[in-house]
Amino acid sequence: MIMRVARLMTVIALIYVGACSPTKELVQTPYQELYRPQYHFTPAINWTNDPNGLVYYEGEYHLFYQYNPFSSTWGHMSWGHAVSKDLLHWEHLPIALHEYLDPRTNDSTMVFSGTVVIDKNNTSGLCSGKECMVAIYTSHVHSRGHTVVQHQSLAYSNDKGRTWTRYDKNPILDMELKDFRDPKVFWYEPEQKWVMALVVPDQFVVRFYESKNLTSWTQTGEFGKKGDIRKIWECPDLYEVPVEGNPNQKKWVLSLSCSHPQGLSFVGMQYFVGSFDGQTFQPDESEVKTRYVDYGKDFYAGIVYNNFKTESGNPVMIGWANNWAYGASIPTEPWRSAMSIPRELSLRDTQDGMQLVQKPLLATGTLKGEVLSGNIEGNNLWLEVEIEAGKSEDSGIRILKGGIGETVIGYRNSKQAVYLDRTRSGFVSFHPDFASEESAVIEPVDGKIKLEILVDESIVEVFVNGGLRTISDQVFPSEADLRAEIFGEGVSVKGWKMKSAWVKDGN
Repeated sequence: MIMRVARLMTVIALIYVGACSPTKELVQTPYQELYRPQYHFTPAINWTNDPNGLVYYEGEYHLFYQYNPFSSTWGHMSWGHAVSKDLLHWEHLPIALHEYLDPRTNDSTMVFSGTVVIDKNNTSGLCSGKECMVAIYTSHVHSRGHTVVQHQSLAYSNDKGRTWTRYDKNPILDMELKDFRDPKVFWYEPEQKWVMALVVPDQFVVRFYESKNLTSWTQTGEFGKKGDIRKIWECPDLYEVPVEGNPNQKKWVLSLSCSHPQGLSFVGMQYFVGSFDGQTFQPDESEVKTRYVDYGKDFYAGIVYNNFKTESGNPVMIGWANNWAYGASIPTEPWRSAMSIPRELSLRDTQDGMQLVQKPLLATGTLKGEVLSGNIEGNNLWLEVEIEAGKSEDSGIRILKGGIGETVIGYRNSKQAVYLDRTRSGFVSFHPDFASEESAVIEPVDGKIKLEILVDESIVEVFVNGGLRTISDQVFPSEADLRAEIFGEGVSVKGWKMKSAWVKDGN
């Protein structure tokens, strides 16, 4: 209790002085610091953003990510690197690809987002044996703070990603554009070739390219100017997804980052469902509807794993759990930003067409610990909430409640919308755009709304009606904000305390 009060007073003091983050003197044991997620991925120190190069190889899930080796704010973009046996427990590895300074011109080249593939047949000729790992990424060349060009480069590894060699004939694709980035590459089995999708951000266009060897690329088509075009497009991905209830039916999904459904000040993700003929993507809908991947403000740049699907054939996506609007100001130290829980993807055939469904990776359930009965308390929880629609106009659950705040997750019957309200979630004053309420319209199923809520210190992910809608938000409660309580009629809850994936004894 003494520790809780001390940390609560720390937060109150920070709010009082208007600080943006706890001072370094307040940092405690690594991976037990204030607001440190316990079962989401975070770097040990410094800034991170987009996940990159997600790939499975020889028993390891690789997570590369945009990383600043020198600071907890954006800059000097390089590829951080971690590996896992189960997508939950991570081992940090040395930086894979560093920012490069040209000694001839003093121009700096940062390593922006990209892909890692397994070149199983040595199509590139760069593998020392039958196969190797190949990274294709955007080189962001800038001089005196101004972008010169963005082009695509290649590096390869013959030791399972531990060391990397830059291709000596880079760049492999250069259109001499200032904004031309975020390649996603995958093997297209029907035509025995590699396919690349990447964006021209300010033109709202995804371009598709093909290659037999990963080093020479030819454009085959493009898709664009559909859906949400209020903000630049970034981080495209193209993948096949099975339809629920029909394992033999699959559709192609094109997802990418864009503006947020609730305002231009924020960023989010949208997706399109359709077909891919090896040349270009074609949406199923003649009148393309705007569909969002997540309705919270803290899910961006999500991509799926290469060389891996679940036993049911579902791709797995990880996204960045932060937002550019306030990302550099969140009150965490010595790290800044986290990744989402890995999500298994499927499609559901609804009255409103094919829609993306997201569920927490099945293995996440292995971290469920103590079953909570009676009073539900804690900062690391898995909650299952069932709401009988129509019993009350507003009903749901208040979590992380007590002290100076609460986070409210509920269902408004008249609007048929699930919402997450973080306006009183504790420490919200560090940025004027942070305090907010997000919502997603969804109809009850058999008269009920079902919520799976994952609470992890400073991250809340809500999966609605089996994952047909998701809301992901950061919150920064005081240490005393531990209780949960239901409100409204017709609400029931089950809960589990989640074990830490970082602390060795799991406590």
